Amino acid sequence: MPHSKPSSRLVAAGRHFDRPIATVNLPLTRASSVLFESLAQAEAEGAAAIAGELHRTTYATSGTPTTFALMDALAEVEGAGHACRAAVMPSGLAAISVPLLAYCKSGDHVLMSDSVYGPARSFATTMLARYGVTTEFFDPLIGAGIEALLRPETRIVYLESPGSYTFEIQDVPAICAVARAHGVLTMIDNAWASPVFARPFDWGVDISLLPLTKYWGGHADLLMGAAIVREEHWLPLWQAIRQMGICVGGDDAFMVLRGLRTADVRMRRHEATALEVARWLQGREEVAQVLHPALPTHPQHALFKRDFQGSSGLFSFELKSASPAQLAALCERRRYFRIGYSWGGFESLIMPAKLGSIRSIRPWTGGPLVRLHCGLEDAADLIDDLQEGLQAMKSA
Repeated sequence: MPHSKPSSRLVAAGRHFDRPIATVNLPLTRASSVLFESLAQAEAEGAAAIAGELHRTTYATSGTPTTFALMDALAEVEGAGHACRAAVMPSGLAAISVPLLAYCKSGDHVLMSDSVYGPARSFATTMLARYGVTTEFFDPLIGAGIEALLRPETRIVYLESPGSYTFEIQDVPAICAVARAHGVLTMIDNAWASPVFARPFDWGVDISLLPLTKYWGGHADLLMGAAIVREEHWLPLWQAIRQMGICVGGDDAFMVLRGLRTADVRMRRHEATALEVARWLQGREEVAQVLHPALPTHPQHALFKRDFQGSSGLFSFELKSASPAQLAALCERRRYFRIGYSWGGFESLIMPAKLGSIRSIRPWTGGPLVRLHCGLEDAADLIDDLQEGLQAMKSA
């Protein structure tokens, strides 16, 4: 560009470096526009992107090298052994709501487990309802009995195992077998055990929904979700994503890619720490029961052992009694357990459950319920922290 004006040089300089250099991590792509060498190439790429072909894009809303790399990784890890595709979305809740919109139409019927994530329930009873989709909640322990609830207009059976806050383990393979026999799609919120300890496509699930915010990212510093689907169900989801402009930026996608490299070792540490804390809580006089599926005392422990390869850092425990002031004394001013709604990062969190508005078929009838996320701190320090909290609760 020997005769270019300074303003043109500023725009063009340094944009054409193409020598391949191998690095451990893939380069981060930040992009909006995608460039083409010809009109014919742009037209062909556009047709391929609309058709949902792999790695085809005309604009960053369809994908970039960084987001495509993450989508490939998600499909490979979550869908191991199955032909799957992955789509990424700006949050875990978006990964729930967008597929429900993509696969449902007015007049359809959705069966949803009574123990699902509260915002998923809220989306079904508000937004889906406004579009003429009926949601019916069912006992998470129904198993193959789900067949009695199926209607000709049933489109989706929506699962979450373990259940949110109360940690029921569903017989997902039995439910999926019944749904598949009737041509009904199955979706599962696989937040608790993914990416290391659960393989929902082995259970027969059609669509797995992931909050990448949690264990995939692992560091409480990003928001993202994903839907992984069997290939035969890809196009309706992809069309909905494109039509609604659902996409993620390269920086956050890069962070999830980086986080997944250590997901196995982090989750095994979360698992070991949470089990040590859970067993300690079982011996406390203030505790009525500990709701952790990996404990032999859990009512569906046999199903857990059959279907899962391990457990994460999240579980609940029921107190025999506690006033609001005592619950506050337990949760507040802890050294390691901070009060927070999310989980799946390196930090430990504590949060009392309020289940009144998010249960209708299996209402909670026990004592005060407290949910813990055990982070990457030392288990002995977390136990000391809880011991101080329980003592403060007694004194409140």
